[in-house]
Amino acid sequence: MTEQNPALIKETFPVGPLQCNCTIIGDPITKKAIVIDPGGDPDIIMSKLEAHGLKAMALIHTHAHLDHFLASGEIKKKTGAPIHLHKEDKFLWDSLETQCRMFGVPYNPIPDPDYWLSDDQELPCCEGVAMHTPGHTPGSMCFHFEKENLLIAGDTLFRRSIGRTDLWGGDFKTIEKSIRDRLYTLDEETTVVTGHGPDTRIGEEIRENSIIRG
Repeated sequence: MTEQNPALIKETFPVGPLQCNCTIIGDPITKKAIVIDPGGDPDIIMSKLEAHGLKAMALIHTHAHLDHFLASGEIKKKTGAPIHLHKEDKFLWDSLETQCRMFGVPYNPIPDPDYWLSDDQELPCCEGVAMHTPGHTPGSMCFHFEKENLLIAGDTLFRRSIGRTDLWGGDFKTIEKSIRDRLYTLDEETTVVTGHGPDTRIGEEIRENSIIRG
């Protein structure tokens, strides 16, 4: 009888001036990891990686609003990990300086993404899969770790709420379709790590989300 593979290492913590949830997911055997939405506080992110003994293989972004990638350049410099983003959010990535100015956040140049994410693409480690879920932004992504019953939802789905659609490229009908057709079809026990605030579960949102019910 073979032993089951140990659970992935997962830690989520708020970073940056807008308290974006950054998530580190690592393989406990290979020690390879991905950093999702490094939205600030690069020293904290690096200390978390070091505490778990993990090596960042990729910096993965749910979308390109400033609060989700403010530390990306610094983390890339420290780890060499490439930056991943959906191409439809490149216009937002290119407008970082404007976004920072609007929110009164210091501007630090960040290099262009190294790789473009696509729908149903396997992530570099930990058996995660990218899901294109536009609506909050045209290139918004969620990341599904089926074996762990885990979804990193970015700003697409929140506990009892959804992502804003009044910012650049947002569209309510599009986010509604993404949530109904992609997210609400997942296992109801799936834990949802949101872009800001507390976790939730798919089943809870299907039944209790007042904006988009299943």
